[in-house]
Amino acid sequence: MAEEIRAEVKLSSTDLRADLPFMTQRLGLDLDTIYPADNPQVAVLSGHGVRLRIQEDASGPSGEIGLMASNPDAIADGVRDLVSPGGIKVWIDELNPPLVLPQTEHAFVVRRLADQAPWVIGRAGMEYRDLVPSRLGGAMIASHIRVPDGPVPDMVHFHKVGFQLIFCIRGWVDVLYEDQGDVRRLHAGDCFIQPPEIRHRVLHAADGIEVVEIGVPAEHVTEIDHLMKLPTPNFRPDREWNGQRFVHSVAKEGVFAPFRIPGFEARDTTINENTKGVASVLVARPVGGDPKWTRHNGDIVFNFVMSGSMVLEGEGKDPFQLSPGDAFVVPPNMATRYRDMTEDLQLMEVSLPGTFKTEIEGIDY
Repeated sequence: MAEEIRAEVKLSSTDLRADLPFMTQRLGLDLDTIYPADNPQVAVLSGHGVRLRIQEDASGPSGEIGLMASNPDAIADGVRDLVSPGGIKVWIDELNPPLVLPQTEHAFVVRRLADQAPWVIGRAGMEYRDLVPSRLGGAMIASHIRVPDGPVPDMVHFHKVGFQLIFCIRGWVDVLYEDQGDVRRLHAGDCFIQPPEIRHRVLHAADGIEVVEIGVPAEHVTEIDHLMKLPTPNFRPDREWNGQRFVHSVAKEGVFAPFRIPGFEARDTTINENTKGVASVLVARPVGGDPKWTRHNGDIVFNFVMSGSMVLEGEGKDPFQLSPGDAFVVPPNMATRYRDMTEDLQLMEVSLPGTFKTEIEGIDY
């Protein structure tokens, strides 16, 4: 027979007798164990997904209890911060608080690989390089990620986000997604849109794999789902999560059309359509012609240089020579010009919202 193991969180109270009705009647916990009977010093209570061992200690209380509820006002008559008679602090909050999208703090940002921004170790052993250090006031995060080759020690998880993109820059990576069939392999130039809270798991990465990940807002919660097994039995390509569909855009299937900036063409990843205008992701390349100054009225327009090189000019700024691995953000109403593009230049442009206007030297495009 398997050994039984049970975990408890230990807290101290200066008045256990007075704390018992507080814990059971006001917080709704169940009393499981109490001893000794004639002068209780220890009580074990459980409920709301936690098991507590409260021990009387004249030296003072320790620790806090946090309760997250779908309707926090139904607990403790709506009071959010309490202290038990024995001095134990209790805080009550929303179980699933609404996603807050901070107002964008617009800025012209250029982040070059040659500047040697640090790579830091993040989740599942992956290395992250921050592409927008200011994060535009918390509105978005853009990360250049290197994944160690071989099996990835990942778990089934999901993100509480408004928008999330995974774009493969080089190599390949295998990922499983909820209700999207068997393993999906992402190659260089391909991308996934991960709708809010879709369950997924990274399985295996090729040697030298690099991706760019965009998340909105910058600070968002990642939760592990210990119950779901992937792949799921149902294939539902039209399913929506918070109004967004999963997208697996394959580079070799893309069709190029004129881009919003003259002298370029771009392939659409269909993300604008499948997010209902939340965001757009395009891959642009030069086709020739004189460079033009342009302005846009989008909230966030982020670019990553996938290959080739170019010079980025911004009004009032020194020109920037850009090469693979470099990234930049152009704020609304700032005039910029792309020039001296090499034939192999490829830009990945992410914009929020997905549709906005571009003015070309005074002409609406």
